[in-house]
Amino acid sequence: MTTSVEEFPSPAEAERIAAYLDVHAPPAGPAAHIIFGTRLPTPAELVAQRYHEGLAPLIILTGGTNRHTGVVEAHLHRHILLERGVPEGAIRYEDSSTTTGENVQRALPFLHEALRAGLGLTAVCKWYHRRALQRLRLLLPEARAFHAVTWEPATVDGVKITRSEWLTSLATAQPVLKEWRVIPMRLADGTLREVELIDGAWR
Repeated sequence: MTTSVEEFPSPAEAERIAAYLDVHAPPAGPAAHIIFGTRLPTPAELVAQRYHEGLAPLIILTGGTNRHTGVVEAHLHRHILLERGVPEGAIRYEDSSTTTGENVQRALPFLHEALRAGLGLTAVCKWYHRRALQRLRLLLPEARAFHAVTWEPATVDGVKITRSEWLTSLATAQPVLKEWRVIPMRLADGTLREVELIDGAWR
């Protein structure tokens, strides 16, 4: 996708886009955490801390080979977790997915394991990655609700994509606007299902 300055939304529209896409809704207590695949170490570092706080008793990693780095994302995150004292027994992973849809599809056995154990499900994803919750809703209709712990990623050049300043450059705007434009198409073709934030959880 390419975005030109002329295609940038107005400030009011940008605020509406960010409000729709921002999925941050952390759980009040312990839950299984599913980390959506990424080349960046941040989500694993975040979840390692949450594990030691007693909030992430089961951690599900997703992601195959990253197209930018050649590193297997799930392996990178598993290494970070182990390095930070998370025991092997708390970690599950799939290491072949390359899309958000595949992240959920190939992690389904572990997600079902979490549900059987009576655990809620928390997505760990970029703040604007609403598709993660919409894909979970589609493929796990039996789950009562989902939570989300989010983070602010960086572009390949290291520029952070923040909630307040994502519209300041082409590099930071493109990932957010791509999400905004792709979601309606995916909802229409049935590969996502819409979610709504009710009482602090996505339903």
